Amino acid sequence: MPGIITQPSTLSVPHDPSELPPGSDPFLITAQNGYLPTQLPLRRLPKAFDALSDILDNMPILKEDGTAGLLATFKLGPLIDSGALPDLTHEIDNLVVEGGKVDMAAITAAFRDYSFVASSYLLEPCWQVYSNNADDGYGLGRQVLPKCIAGPLVKCAEILDIPAFMSYAASYALYNYYLVDPSKGHDEYSNIRLIRAFEKGLDPKSSEAGFILTHIHMVAQTGKLIEGAAGVVEAVDAARSDKKDDHAIPDAKVGLQSILQAMTVIEANMEKMWANSLPKDYMTYRTFIYGITNQSMFPDGVVYEGQYDDKPQFFRGESGANDSIIPLLDHVCEIPMPENPLTQILREFRQYRPKPHREFLTTIREKAADVGVRDFLTNSGDLSLVVLYLRVLDHIRSFRWRHWQFTREYIIKRTSHPVATGGSPIITWLPNQLSAVMQLMEDVCKGSGLWAVLAEGVWSGGGAAASLTKKEFELIKDIMDNAVDQKEKLAKEVAKYCQDRGVDASKV
Repeated sequence: MPGIITQPSTLSVPHDPSELPPGSDPFLITAQNGYLPTQLPLRRLPKAFDALSDILDNMPILKEDGTAGLLATFKLGPLIDSGALPDLTHEIDNLVVEGGKVDMAAITAAFRDYSFVASSYLLEPCWQVYSNNADDGYGLGRQVLPKCIAGPLVKCAEILDIPAFMSYAASYALYNYYLVDPSKGHDEYSNIRLIRAFEKGLDPKSSEAGFILTHIHMVAQTGKLIEGAAGVVEAVDAARSDKKDDHAIPDAKVGLQSILQAMTVIEANMEKMWANSLPKDYMTYRTFIYGITNQSMFPDGVVYEGQYDDKPQFFRGESGANDSIIPLLDHVCEIPMPENPLTQILREFRQYRPKPHREFLTTIREKAADVGVRDFLTNSGDLSLVVLYLRVLDHIRSFRWRHWQFTREYIIKRTSHPVATGGSPIITWLPNQLSAVMQLMEDVCKGSGLWAVLAEGVWSGGGAAASLTKKEFELIKDIMDNAVDQKEKLAKEVAKYCQDRGVDASKV
């Protein structure tokens, strides 16, 4: 579409988001904001959209003023069906900046708001069934999305080049917050608030708020992660070029250290999920973030009235798996995933990320493979470089292991519903990726010669371990001992949950 600024197809990213042209895609990646929007999300659409904004203000089960909203008494659907929301598709064309260029920030805000009302409308009957008796499951959702919602939602989705359904970045999480005091930034968790919510999320101390805000608090640390990842690929590229850059190994180490620093903070923020969002509360607001694909609530898909030739659509639901933190590290580290249906879902999730994120991740993936990042980091002959690479892999393992723990404690132990919000199998999907990381850790350790060094059990300071410090030896020994033990533990847990639920993991 004319006037839309896209992410450069290079590893370099702009640093200061304020230097970007007006109307730019808010998800252009910058070194300062990382994967967060370049500017704070637009909280309210122009006056022409007041009918939509007013409905959204009155929609949550618990509104900002503490009173019950439309979803509390299952009145949203009847209100929409009565004609209270006019078809404002034509107003999307008026979301422009000076000079007539598309205002991508406003388009993203409209997409967020329409996706919230769309999910609420479709899943409100499921919430009614679940809230009356959770043992009855979810029943059926509404099978037709009215034109007044479908038209604007699809139009915004086409401009943003993402599926026309609630997404993690452009809807539920990363474009759904404001700062109480913008001058304090994102580092202070208590400074972040939600714009939209389904249940009680407008109360910053609620579990729904905690669930979303914790993700934002994590993503706020991705600037250095992105810089580090790009730095590693660029260092290896320089080493592989005709110039044979002598600074390649030191530069690669600097990039890896930047990744490690960022991931340490990201995972520390991630660990706060347990306190910010209680496991016992998750199943309530989770009702509203399911998708259409592979869900019992929508056995024949959903018809978007007046769109797609009125043929049923199947979109995946909101999922933290659509975040770009771990996919970036997967690509930089060149982690091989098994070829199976579970990995295919992982690939399908890519299209639900903002276009700039997709473009950057594609560039990283292709460039890393082209220059051979993994081969260089593991076969340069510098065991200290291998140690740094394994430490990054260990952060990927740790991140995915914690995600598995969340899945186990927040979901598996609390519901028999077999499918995650994004449409993936709840028991086997995460272990598919987690097992691949732990297997690569073993392969790298053995192939680089570290395994033989560790087998001696004690650091000697000589022989094959001459290039390792005692601290590095002890660190990597702890990492690998834990990875081997965890791999066995994961296999037993998955087998147990599959047996308890009658799931044949080999056929998923």
